[in-house]
Amino acid sequence: MSTAATATATASQTNIATASLKPVGGLLRIWRERRHLSQLELAGEADISARHLSFLETGRSAPSRAMLLRLAERLEIPLRERNALLLSAGYAPMYSERRLDDPALQQARKAVELVLAGQAPYPALAVDRHWTLVSANTAVGFLLAGVAPRLLEPPVNVLRVAVHAQGLAPMIENYTQWRTHILSRLRQQIAATADPFLLDLLAELEAYPSPPGTRANSPDNTDYGGVVVPLRLRTGHGVLSFFSTTTVFGTPLDITLAELAIESFFPADQPTAEVLIRVAREAGG
Repeated sequence: MSTAATATATASQTNIATASLKPVGGLLRIWRERRHLSQLELAGEADISARHLSFLETGRSAPSRAMLLRLAERLEIPLRERNALLLSAGYAPMYSERRLDDPALQQARKAVELVLAGQAPYPALAVDRHWTLVSANTAVGFLLAGVAPRLLEPPVNVLRVAVHAQGLAPMIENYTQWRTHILSRLRQQIAATADPFLLDLLAELEAYPSPPGTRANSPDNTDYGGVVVPLRLRTGHGVLSFFSTTTVFGTPLDITLAELAIESFFPADQPTAEVLIRVAREAGG
């Protein structure tokens, strides 16, 4: 098992063990408040009485396994934390967590590689819940030219690479805009998962100094309809413009798959598309 996988597994076991020591009612209340729902609102969504929910949160009533899963669904609790919720109530975990190279996930891994390969000549990469690089197509290597080798030593955290002064930061034309986008997205993920690792990562990224000349950088003024944040990257082929999309597995029952995401970068203008196609052709791709 890789260092990253070992660390993730250890952190997961620690979090589950810690959660199992907390009263299940307290965990329910924490997740409800994290979703900014009143007892009445959550009770209505779960089709139970507010009084019953109150009893569950205070420990006056013990939730059934089915009730916990119903509330977890309404609260959109991640699968990993649903297992912790079940454990805290004395039930066995429901969702498996396998390594991506487990034979049971072979077809899923093939699907990921097919998506990455099919994205070429445009960049695409797969990341886990902590933004650790899992796999990437060859076009990603083109974008990472100039990044300090130490940042590309496994485990590679793609957000760290994006905003570090020895990473992509000095090459990003609209650095302030892109950094704001990345940190906002990370905060949303933290709000959804309450993951301690991501909290530490956010603090680390926020502490990074801006690269020289950042004040002179300005947002991309190109009209993208107000629906995407562009990434404008200075390269040996000029400034290339991208927008990204995220792909996740639908209705997964395995924690590893639920936490896996594919980030695909598409050219935001014709010159960028032409450069990527030409580079791929010259590389024999």
